[in-house]
Amino acid sequence: MLADSVFSEAYRFTRNRMTVFWSVLFVPLLFIVGGVAYHIITKGKAAEMASKLNLPATMGHEPVNLGEALTMGAGMGANGAILVFMLIGAATLYAGDYRWETWRLISARNSRTNLVLGKVAVLKLLALAAMLAFLIACIVFSLAQAVVFERPLGFTFDGGDAGRFVLLWLLSWVRIVQYAMLALLTATVTRSLLAALFVPFVVGFAQSLLGGPGLALLGWSPQDWVAQLLLPGLAFETIKAAIEPQGPGAGVAPDGLLLKAFISLALWTLAPLIGAIAWFQRQDLSKE
Repeated sequence: MLADSVFSEAYRFTRNRMTVFWSVLFVPLLFIVGGVAYHIITKGKAAEMASKLNLPATMGHEPVNLGEALTMGAGMGANGAILVFMLIGAATLYAGDYRWETWRLISARNSRTNLVLGKVAVLKLLALAAMLAFLIACIVFSLAQAVVFERPLGFTFDGGDAGRFVLLWLLSWVRIVQYAMLALLTATVTRSLLAALFVPFVVGFAQSLLGGPGLALLGWSPQDWVAQLLLPGLAFETIKAAIEPQGPGAGVAPDGLLLKAFISLALWTLAPLIGAIAWFQRQDLSKE
């Protein structure tokens, strides 16, 4: 049964504490340490500038809005650092049975489709755990700002903020799962843990270059089908900009652009999954 596959994969993965640390906890802890250091350095420079410009000491003492920390955490839930370090967990989860030659021990206990889908389900739970840890880190970041700058705390979070939070959270979750699907397909085809770790990173890095200066060199526009379909990161940013506009008119997307972005993310999520399942069904696991 699929439930048996999910429970067994989750149990095995949680026993690997180092992988859990690097894929879930490292980035939030780094963000907290870096954030506290940033606040301390910024306060020192601000005090120095204020004394030089004879600014009143009461400036910049407005309350720190913890509601903004929630929205920031949801919007940054699929940042580059989380995507890269989540590959550690994804590669271990998807290629671990090839590495330790344990497929032949578990493949007789469940269907191959359920075994793959069980790993994907655990990856989805792992992504939620990483996003939750980063959300807590964003709250700690704001609390540290209030402590270092001696500012009061506030909480403003209306219905619109709640809607943006939910949509950004779901979008970030989809992006992490989509990025990790490359690790699933790579692990299934190559049977290599290192390939499952590095191939998605290389592909993602190449896509980031193509989505930056590469668009101008190729003469593509971000609104073109080819750009949206080949660059899931661009599709992610397109949808994110529509959810969280940064200025007047920023959330207004050209006609059809959001549809292209949704199709891109769906294809980059489902195509590797279907390909991995189809390839895995034909594999000989007698020596794995």
